[in-house]
Amino acid sequence: MNLLSKEKLIDSIRKIRDAGWHRSVKKTRNTRNDGAVGNTLEVLLGIEENNLPIPNAQEWELKGQRLHSSSLITLKHIEPSPQGAKIVSNILLPLYGWPHKQAGKKYPANEMSFRSTTSATSHTKRGFRIVVDTEEKKVKFIFDVNKVNSTDSDVSHWLQTVRERVGLDPINPEPYWGFEDLRYAIGEKIKNCFYLVAESKVENKHEYFYYKDLYILSGFSFERFLNCISDGSVLIDFDARTGHNHGTKFRLKQNSWTKLYSDVQKAI
Repeated sequence: MNLLSKEKLIDSIRKIRDAGWHRSVKKTRNTRNDGAVGNTLEVLLGIEENNLPIPNAQEWELKGQRLHSSSLITLKHIEPSPQGAKIVSNILLPLYGWPHKQAGKKYPANEMSFRSTTSATSHTKRGFRIVVDTEEKKVKFIFDVNKVNSTDSDVSHWLQTVRERVGLDPINPEPYWGFEDLRYAIGEKIKNCFYLVAESKVENKHEYFYYKDLYILSGFSFERFLNCISDGSVLIDFDARTGHNHGTKFRLKQNSWTKLYSDVQKAI
């Protein structure tokens, strides 16, 4: 690999911007976390995925997102503790899951699903919420039967099955992520970041990108990260079915990257 300075990498991205629109390397568009903006830029730069050509590349992440997108971007896959309990596969899916939409079609008739994009600002319709507990130094995933939207017939039926399977008390053991574990896992992953924002258009059923803005983000702050969880900028996304756990992800809302860092510089 030809190593570049950070400044030369910025200059390469600026030239890509000046060249105009670029055809996406992916066929997908607006799917869950398809990564097309970043993947296309990596191809244009001639680099392998997440393999930035700068001397301290292990300290930098390349992230991209469509302008005006409401999609979330994945920061890190981290399964909840206590990890020995295998919370998702042993508790959330079998005891709090619901029939998969493709059960009996794409998947077996008994295929269950547990998909929940959960925030700290409000409960989901099934009564799940994130809590940042500064005293116990944990980010918790909780269930509150009093917050379930029982006016929804599907949810009401699901709640009855939960009552029969496990009861309506809080989840036991309670899923959580310890502050110190998160500080290391998240901080090491996104210590510094090249964040690209791209305009998007579709021609002849294929997507094209124009790389509009580049931000250089450094000085990741764990306290800012916790604040982003508390204000709903960071959400936790469970995505599991009987046949496969796609992983539990900490995900960030559009236009929230700069909230995580003490040093934000607009490079182009």
